[in-house]
Amino acid sequence: MARDFAWIRPEPHGIHVVPADCWIDPSHPVARALVTHGHADHARGGHGETVATPATLAIMELRYATREGAVPVAYGETLRLAGGVSATFVPAGHVLGSAQILLEHAGERVVVTGDFKRRPDPTCLPFEVVPCEVLVTEATFALPVFRHPPVEHEIAKLLAALCANPDRCVLVGAYALGKAQRLIAELRRAGHLQPIYLHGAMEAMCRLYERFGVDLGDLRLVGDVKTPDLAGSIVLAPPSALNDRWSRRLPDPITAMASGWMRVRQRARQRMVELPLVISDHADWDELMQTVTDVNPGETWITHGREDALLHWCALNQRRARALALVGYEDEDD
Repeated sequence: MARDFAWIRPEPHGIHVVPADCWIDPSHPVARALVTHGHADHARGGHGETVATPATLAIMELRYATREGAVPVAYGETLRLAGGVSATFVPAGHVLGSAQILLEHAGERVVVTGDFKRRPDPTCLPFEVVPCEVLVTEATFALPVFRHPPVEHEIAKLLAALCANPDRCVLVGAYALGKAQRLIAELRRAGHLQPIYLHGAMEAMCRLYERFGVDLGDLRLVGDVKTPDLAGSIVLAPPSALNDRWSRRLPDPITAMASGWMRVRQRARQRMVELPLVISDHADWDELMQTVTDVNPGETWITHGREDALLHWCALNQRRARALALVGYEDEDD
């Protein structure tokens, strides 16, 4: 039977750190929230106090106008909370500013990963393995079918499509926080130095990344150029814009989407995607198993995703595990 860590309590709307009376990634406003990263299923406005990395706080201010009560904490910095609890923020490798939170109390260590990945990403610090008794992890892609290819392979597919169709543009649907900036940075690393054109909804987040030292090169707005000038170019837009009226002004676009879900062909067909790019900011099946093995916790708690498969793997490997009945966490367009 799994141990009951009485001082940390999973509730449907978040993880409650009882002695400190604070919450991790709560789904409704609380007096004090510790936030792992800026995606909307983890970061919300209305808290009395929001503790997060400076980049995450900047993202939350941009997206949710949450300036009041912001408490910045640097990576590696340990906060002393009430009730003898300490909290340390450690890189999670998910998006800019993302953090795992190491909680320590009465000699026990619990790590809440938030969302994370193990692949290198030029836009954020890499995931760090933190030993603990309880690992609280996501399981978004916890099925054997989800084995993400090397990102270089997917970038090469994108550039090959662009080269083979000089009279068309490639329109890539990408999540506005994290995925879009990573895609741009990977294109630059692959030698694509031409201007990349943005849907207006992408600009502010890209500029925020640049303020935090991420070089994204020459970015321009689609609305600032004439349609013929977009031929032979890469255009980034939110996934919701791929097939709406906005995209009709583009020169015969090749529709692409960057997401871990593009591994599933039916998802690509549903989105009417011509060029699926399997690029994810979440750990895949192998990385989830490797992370549990590397951390080697006494128990693994699973917040959301494909819980059953990861529970089954843990049972086969004689590892204690449980699924948490958390609500409000969604499979974003990742």
